[in-house]
Amino acid sequence: MNTNDLGALSDMAALEVLGARLAAVRLKRNLTQTALGREAGVSRATIERLERGVGADLKLLVRVLRALDLLEGFLAGIPADEPSPMALLRAQGKKRQRARGEGPTEAA
Repeated sequence: MNTNDLGALSDMAALEVLGARLAAVRLKRNLTQTALGREAGVSRATIERLERGVGADLKLLVRVLRALDLLEGFLAGIPADEPSPMALLRAQGKKRQRARGEGPTEAA
């Protein structure tokens, strides 16, 4: 399966890629599905379903990602909701651009 253009994948194909990557990380760390499940607080069957791309509850996916120390990277791929540049400008208010010249004058 070509994963160069992840955005073009179907939902099912994207789940399969995610599952294959989870399995690869688990194997690289020399963890069995049972051991990962125990560490994540989920069943071995849940790990198996995730790795096959069949899907699982988001809460279970978060547990597995956390157990593999991948949660932060996963969340980093999703942009945070930040105010737009225009909203930031509006929040600042108008900046003063001139002096009125009506205040006390400096002594010469």
